[in-house]
Order: sequence, then structure tokens, then C-alpha cells
Amino acid sequence: MLTDRNQRKIAPADRLNGLPTQFFAKLVAKANARAAMGHDVINLGQGNPDQPTPPHIVAKLQEAAANPLYHKYPPFSGYPFLKEAVAKRYLEDYGVELDPASEVAILFGGKTGLIEISQCLLNPGDVCLVPDPGYPDYWSGVALAGAEMTFLPLTAENRFLPDLGAIPQDKLAKAKLMFLNYPNNPTGAVADADFYEEVVAFAAEHDIVAASDFAYGAIGYDGKRPISFLQTPGAKDVGIEFYTLSKSYNMAGWRVGFALGNAEIISMINLIQDHYYCSLFGGIQEAAALALAGPQACVAELGSMYERRRDALFAALAEIGWKAEKPAGSFFCWLPVPEGWSSESFADKLLQEADVVVAPGAGFGEYGEGYVRLGLLTSEDRLREAVRRIGKLGIFEN
Repeated sequence: MLTDRNQRKIAPADRLNGLPTQFFAKLVAKANARAAMGHDVINLGQGNPDQPTPPHIVAKLQEAAANPLYHKYPPFSGYPFLKEAVAKRYLEDYGVELDPASEVAILFGGKTGLIEISQCLLNPGDVCLVPDPGYPDYWSGVALAGAEMTFLPLTAENRFLPDLGAIPQDKLAKAKLMFLNYPNNPTGAVADADFYEEVVAFAAEHDIVAASDFAYGAIGYDGKRPISFLQTPGAKDVGIEFYTLSKSYNMAGWRVGFALGNAEIISMINLIQDHYYCSLFGGIQEAAALALAGPQACVAELGSMYERRRDALFAALAEIGWKAEKPAGSFFCWLPVPEGWSSESFADKLLQEADVVVAPGAGFGEYGEGYVRLGLLTSEDRLREAVRRIGKLGIFEN
């Protein structure tokens, strides 16, 4: 028989109770349950790259793993050679000069930095400006900091860029941080130089830190390369950029990311990480440095592959009458749901009757309602098959 002591529950800290619900955990559970029933499920709802890491990077890790130096604790803020490699890449790709010692922090994946920056800069009562729709992990960092969010609507009418002039003055007065994300997840939109110049001026005027999430920076289409926020004059005075190897080099599982830019903010991130971590395994750092400083043909080939997939998908969508705008960047497609459906009910319909997983737009915020997100993370044939199955439902015939 259980005693009162055995029945007692351990109460979590308030910060855990305040975390947002992981919307996509439910999506994964639904997809897995369907697959467990024996159905051939085509999962276009997640953002996990489907290709392997280029072999020259894997070979470098295999070689570096045998180095006894890396069997010891690494330096707390990481090895200088990795910081130098990412600075070299930014100089070559974007013409941006970075001091490896003071303007680069090594992260356990970009997601970690997106959480940490809120903890570094926000106090309870402060406001963070967050894109809607947007990457839900921005919300998590704000919640852990005990701060508040004001959402910036991203609409098709404004090319999925926020209207900075529409932010309520009372929220603006308390705002300390704002997130940007281009190429954008989930919309696939890209930002231009004029927008980033507006952001720099806005952030300077209102004493707000701008945090650019550049996770999909290597993936642009139609001969256009996405630009970096840090290319903008004055950007390092007002903010930082988060960069990751997850998408550019198919290294999602390696967990290598960077915060780049303003030296004061980089120092804060290094400080908080001193209390959390002792940096990445040295062998991974050496392989990551090779990825950044070595041959870049693999990055170009990856972008070309996603463009072929995008074009194959949209040709198939046109055949069934599903009209949408092609993304200009990222590996996501943002498609309007048919009239009479919510994003979640439509996603459930596709899973239950077509065995196709898409991400409901509502999971990305209020302004995501009315859309679903598809990832270009399977072969062209599987993308066409997914659309063929959806077409058989007859939803778009009229």
C-alpha cells in the first residue's frame, strides 16, 4: 500500500510551468501512430535534413576523434581555430569582418543561442518582439526569462516582413530584444537590404537588440543568395546573428552553431555558457572548421537539390489546382489551406486520408492560421507522390 509520502508529487519550478506547449510533439506523435499502423506515411511536416553530412567532414571527425587532445575538456568558449573558420566564411560569403576572439561565440546548435539570448538580455516585465508566424523556440527563451512577447504579424501583403511602425508605443517602450528570421521559417520569405537598414535604424532609435536567425542563409533560389543582417552598416552596433551548420552542411545532429556580431552580447553569451557547458567535443570542432574553411561545392549542390525539389513540388501542386507562391529561400513551402478548413483540421485530413504529414500554420502563431508548412526534405518522386495523394481527395477540384 502506498504511503502519503509515496503519493506526493514533486512540484516543478514556476519557470517550467510557464513554458509554451510543444505543438510539434503532438504532430510527431500523430505521424508515428499512423506509421505504426502500417501506413506509408510521407512526412513533410518536420525540418530535419534528409541528406547525410558530406563525407570529407565525416572523415575529418573520424580522424580527429583519435586525437588525445580532444579527449580532455575543451576550452570553455571553444577552440580559436573554429572561431577563425566561421569568421573566414563570413568574410568570403558576405564581406563581413568579424574578430574571432570577441565577436564569435560557439553554440550547441543555433537553437541554444536563441534561448540563451533572452536569458542574457530580458528581465521580468521586459518585452521581446517576436515574428508571427515564427519559430516557436523564440517563445521558450522569453518564457524562461520571465519576460513578455509582442508579436509582429508577417503577412503576404507585406512580403512576410514585419511592419515596425505598427508596434504599439506602450510595448515599444518596454522592448529590449527583437527576433528576425530570413530566409524565414515557416514562410520561405527573404529580406532585402532596405529592410535590414530599417531594422538597424529602428533598433538604434529604441535601444533594442536585434537578433537575426540566419539558419537558412545558404538556401536561396532563382540565382539569388540571401543576404546577412551583418552586411548592413551599423548592424554590429545593435545586434547579433545566429548561424548554424545544421542546414548548410547537413549537420543537424552535430549541434554546431554560432552567435556573431556585437562584442558585448557575445561576452554575455559566453558567460552564461560558462555556467552551462564546457564547449563542444574537440573532434567535432575540428570537423566543423573543415566544413567552413574547406571546399564549398557541397553547399552549392545542396541548394541546387532543394531548388529542383521546390520546382517539382510546385509543378505537381499546379496540376491539382493548389495555388501558392514559391519560397525565395529556406527549404520550407508555405501553402494556403482551402476555404472552409482550419490549418489543423486540414493537416489532420491529409494525414488520415492521404498519409501525408504537413505542419499546421497555427503552430507558428496566430498569423500562421490559414496555412500549412511543407518541407522539401524528401526526394522529388516522394514529393510528387504526396501531391498526387492529396489531389485524389478532390479538395482542390473547384
